[in-house]
Amino acid sequence: MKNTYDVIIIGAGAAGMTAAIYTSRRMLKTLIISKDLGGQASLATEVENYPGFTETTSGFEIMQKFNQQAKKFGAEFIFDEVKTIQPQNNIFQVETNNQTYKAKTIILAFGLTPRDLNVFGEEKFKGKGVSYCATCDSLFYKNKIVSIIGGGNAALDATLLLSKIAKKVYLIHRRNEFRGDEILIQKIKKQKNVQFILNSIIKEIKGDEFVKSIIINNVDNKSEKEIATNGVFIEVGFEVKANFVKNLVDLDEKNQIITNKHCETSRPGIFAAGDATDIHYKQIIISAGEGAKAGLSAYKYIQAKENLKTSGLDWGEKKLKGKSKK
Repeated sequence: MKNTYDVIIIGAGAAGMTAAIYTSRRMLKTLIISKDLGGQASLATEVENYPGFTETTSGFEIMQKFNQQAKKFGAEFIFDEVKTIQPQNNIFQVETNNQTYKAKTIILAFGLTPRDLNVFGEEKFKGKGVSYCATCDSLFYKNKIVSIIGGGNAALDATLLLSKIAKKVYLIHRRNEFRGDEILIQKIKKQKNVQFILNSIIKEIKGDEFVKSIIINNVDNKSEKEIATNGVFIEVGFEVKANFVKNLVDLDEKNQIITNKHCETSRPGIFAAGDATDIHYKQIIISAGEGAKAGLSAYKYIQAKENLKTSGLDWGEKKLKGKSKK
């Protein structure tokens, strides 16, 4: 039936697309629903620790390869936002902004959402100088002045990227030490157009139609100053926005989806993988591995429900034909 699938995967990051590769190879009709392609992984400008890539690459490039591979095995992609998931007679009904879909199983792999700074002017200037994605928006700031807020790897990655594009880059952090990798810090220190503003927080974003300046406050002496800037990149971490599934599956105190070692949630038929779950480490390679487990668990669940024989190996679609129903 149209709009009916074996598996619906919510999220097109490392976990979601890996899950799609595995479910599609098992001849399961698979749909990925996501607001973007690549998720948080696509924002990394330099990736040096992904196995198989001996040269530095970008998260965007890796995610493009994931996408191509998932499509190769038949996964379908829809760019949309899921509003609700409702269990109905052993299937799940998924409502998006534009359509209704049904599936035998669900894999939640929607990852993390950029955390707001919650300062005056932030909401007003979203998309008008306030950005949460340096990879997406950096080229709009060629030869301009930008300010980056944060002290982790995301902020350091954004700083390194924009130092090659913008005329001037301010890196503003509330502490006097960064939480990111030392190798990134050393690379940034070599960029002559980057200025560190430490022990400082942003208090207000100002402008008319677009961002013109920011007010920053020194946390030690409480002094304030205004800095002219054309763009503000907010890189203060991510959070799990899982309220749309809070009545479906168990969440922990951080709103993360609780899973077991098979990527099963508290509700049969719903699986979860990647950064939206309670796994401790948030890395591309780990999300990909969890996505593979979730895809295989969804396959096993369907086979058990339909009293079909389950293969313990990843045969691929050619070898699976005629095997799964033996």
